[in-house]
Amino acid sequence: MTLTRVLTALVLMPAAIAIVLFTPTWAVAIAVAVLTILALREYFALGDAIGHRAYRLWTIFSALALIYIQWWPITLKNRGKVVGLAMFATEHFYRKEASYSFLVFLVFVLGLTVLTLFIRRPLVETLPAAGISSSAFLLVAFPLSFAVCLHGIDLVYDGPRLLLFTLALIWASDTAAYFAGRAFGKHPLAPHISPKKTWEGSVAGMLGSLAIAYGLHFWLTIPLPHLFAMAALGNIAGQMGDLLESAYKRSAGVKDSGALLPGHGGILDRIDALILCIPVIWYYLVLVNPHL
Repeated sequence: MTLTRVLTALVLMPAAIAIVLFTPTWAVAIAVAVLTILALREYFALGDAIGHRAYRLWTIFSALALIYIQWWPITLKNRGKVVGLAMFATEHFYRKEASYSFLVFLVFVLGLTVLTLFIRRPLVETLPAAGISSSAFLLVAFPLSFAVCLHGIDLVYDGPRLLLFTLALIWASDTAAYFAGRAFGKHPLAPHISPKKTWEGSVAGMLGSLAIAYGLHFWLTIPLPHLFAMAALGNIAGQMGDLLESAYKRSAGVKDSGALLPGHGGILDRIDALILCIPVIWYYLVLVNPHL
């Protein structure tokens, strides 16, 4: 099992690094879209396991629309209409572009309304269908879409390097937590959600993320104290995302969200920590705006 897990990681990591560092943001947006579709399909399957059938096509369409809206301001930035992170954040969140992001949410809700009223499903499925669709959109698609924003910051900070930094935080945390937990883990972290996760593994995961922050600070333009802060906050968010996905699986009565990745389970099993870590890193940059 461990060998299979390592071999799968050795295949996936170089591919992820190549996409993040050597392709433009539109290509990253496509990769995020593919990951989102696969993750949503697994999330829908978890809902099916407890009898909650989502409006799959509408949720996926809305998720893709949101990813496009996250990418679109970056094209304006590249045309010289936005200068610097502060102005980019202002343009993206507080001016015209923000209204389009909210519009996607509104259209998603209106679409759920139309489907609820006019699709001939048993009324007993109405609330579960709306619930699983909304939670999939809000808990998977929305936070994951910020990977596009993070990659697109390249005028003040190097977006591709920052996105890779974020991936590396989670990779290091997962690896350290996995092996430390197996070797030294004695105190359960959340036994009612994930019995195998331990406090020893959690601490090792945090140390792994902090080590990445120190190891990459020569490669990044952000000062080391801010990188440590980003690593700590991102690690906490990542571990919470991991536990959240474990709660989903326990609720559905399954061990893994899928079987696409040998040794890891499904796509959700692999990116659960990233789903929350990525927006935390993004908002740290936007709200704190660390000086170079």
